[in-house]
Amino acid sequence: MENLALILIGVYFLVLIGISFLTSKEDSNEAFFLGNKKSPWYIVSFGMIGASLSGVTFISVPGWVANSQFSYLQMCLGYVAGYMIVSFVLLPIYYRLNLTSIYAYLGERFGKSSHLTGSFFFLLSRLIGASFRLYLVANIFQIYIAEQYGISFFTTVVVTILLIWLYTFRSGIKTIIWTDTLQTFFMLAAVGISIYLLLDTTGWTISESLDKMSAQNMGQIFFFDDWKNANHFIKQFISGMFITIAMTGLDQDMMQKNLSCKTLKESQTNMVSFSIVLVFVNFVFLFFGGLLYLYASHIGLDAANDNLFPKIAMSGSLGVAVIVCFVLGLIASAYSSADSALTSLTTVFFVDFMKKSEDNEKNERNRKVVHIVFSILLLIVIMNYKWIANDNLIVNLFKAASYTYGPLLGLFFFGILTNRQTRGFWVPIICVLSPIACYGLSTGLDILFNFDLGFTLLPVNGAISFVGLYLISYKQVEQANNSVAKMA
Repeated sequence: MENLALILIGVYFLVLIGISFLTSKEDSNEAFFLGNKKSPWYIVSFGMIGASLSGVTFISVPGWVANSQFSYLQMCLGYVAGYMIVSFVLLPIYYRLNLTSIYAYLGERFGKSSHLTGSFFFLLSRLIGASFRLYLVANIFQIYIAEQYGISFFTTVVVTILLIWLYTFRSGIKTIIWTDTLQTFFMLAAVGISIYLLLDTTGWTISESLDKMSAQNMGQIFFFDDWKNANHFIKQFISGMFITIAMTGLDQDMMQKNLSCKTLKESQTNMVSFSIVLVFVNFVFLFFGGLLYLYASHIGLDAANDNLFPKIAMSGSLGVAVIVCFVLGLIASAYSSADSALTSLTTVFFVDFMKKSEDNEKNERNRKVVHIVFSILLLIVIMNYKWIANDNLIVNLFKAASYTYGPLLGLFFFGILTNRQTRGFWVPIICVLSPIACYGLSTGLDILFNFDLGFTLLPVNGAISFVGLYLISYKQVEQANNSVAKMA
């Protein structure tokens, strides 16, 4: 099985290199950052499914079913509302200002201090998030494949990041638009084929499977009974909406793909269609998770959380086809999020923090150096995360995002919803203090009232940031109006 997995990885990587070769004939910063604004919206939309799902959805969402049932769909419905706000509030601003880095909006609205603060919080957020996602996949490769050959975890991570760097270092987003499409296809095909083989092996129908899940308390979608619980509908819907606004609309990684579309209308079409498809896709992953738990119980296999799918697939009990699907899906989920994360990190640091030269060749060399540096940083963070990981990565991911994306949420919407100016010196201080205050509030509510904020930590954090920015702001109508005029 290990030999088969290595062969699949090798073939898959050669295909990615082939796509990179075909799309990287123009080695320019314009191609790397925005794909020359020539990306077809439907290709971007399909590829974004894989980038949004990543290894977290491929592995963690199915494994989460035993603890949370199908309640994650409540968040997915919130995602749709969030995508509408991204489509019709944020995207028009980004296109009107013709942005490469979306955090340049903060510079236009408030000045350099806010611009760099927003960029810094994105770099922190994306570095942590990409590391979480890549760690999950690298750890599974390590347990089920690399250890059989005596390969260390460090080597596994280095090779994984090196492969990603090799096919993205020349044309960045221009290559990723197409590799994400391939990776989305493999990820969805892997789950679809695995579901078919599970149903075929057990002889269950889809309807019978859903009935069995409900009988074992795994099929409930909506939760309205206990408002203190983290999975209450209102909490999860609101969380889903703000997670989308922050982790998509205020995230250079996801927006960079949208900004590579030819026009605002095509970008909005991409976002709306993508949001609807994503709800259905997440339902499929939840159904798949319930089916895996039923099958594990059926054959007496002890597996749960992030180990559920890997343990069943690599056990060989469902045949070679499921092993192939699992390995291909795992590779696709690893590369679909990490490659675009590496590109967006490079873009934001280069565009927002580095001084540009009049020599285009020098700029391109500098961009490639930044790309290498962030590859190394990704390696360092992943190695450190190995010591603090627990059984379900998706919970860790959303909690981390609640703290790091909250200040971005407050900054952007303070700019959009008010006509006030910030005092530059105070902006980074407010954005650092806000997550600390949010942590104290969350801990206090849990201890004193047994009230779990859940993932509503994100909008609460954003609100604290907003209030803090308001308190240190002042009304300067002329400047504010000029800023609004630039966006109109």
